[in-house]
Amino acid sequence: MGAVSGFIKYSMLIFNFVFWVCGCVILGVSIYVRVSDQGQKLINAHAEAGSLNAAANLMIAVGAIIMVLGFLGCCGAMRESRCMLLLFFIGLLLIVILQIAAGVVGVVYKSQIEEVFRESFEEQASTLSQDSTEQESFKNELADFQKQFKCCGLVNGAADWGKNFDQYGSSCECINATNTNDVCVSYNGKLVYKQTCGDVMLDALKQNLIIVAAIAFAVAVIEILGLVFSMVLYCQIGRK
Repeated sequence: MGAVSGFIKYSMLIFNFVFWVCGCVILGVSIYVRVSDQGQKLINAHAEAGSLNAAANLMIAVGAIIMVLGFLGCCGAMRESRCMLLLFFIGLLLIVILQIAAGVVGVVYKSQIEEVFRESFEEQASTLSQDSTEQESFKNELADFQKQFKCCGLVNGAADWGKNFDQYGSSCECINATNTNDVCVSYNGKLVYKQTCGDVMLDALKQNLIIVAAIAFAVAVIEILGLVFSMVLYCQIGRK
């Protein structure tokens, strides 16, 4: 008859306790954002309120699943319950499979995702030259973005502003720019930034995706360790 490894058992216990605490935090914050008056004010202040509510609901589900898995892992290790350890293993394995599937889909449809963003930018760019007051806040936000990130327009540069260039174009004028021939172009007698704000946003998205992928890889490694530890402990309990 074999003995249960204390190192494996307490490693599982600590790992799943941290896992459970993370689930509690995610669930608590998500519920607060979803039901509190302050959270709803923040969500409703954005145009994509429906999407933000759906994201909050998704995070509630994720937090609940993590809590349940952490509970199963903790109790399974502490009580040396093969049933709980097996449920934990199956649940964690499904999460790993879903992460891998999501990563594959992201890689396969990367170009399509970028195309969707570009189409959205084209739709928004068409409103920049209009006189509609409904888009006034968007125009002011883009003007601030241009000034901060040294870009101009969304798709076609300064031309996106059309007749509104005189009103909003000052925010994308080249000021103290080095290598102006590479960074700036001439438009309506003014030097403006060559790079479009759409390209700046896409570049930032790509950089953030790399960070997300690195975090996802690190999480996957931890999850695989959890799978290995839970199965080793499961087998050791069976040999007792």
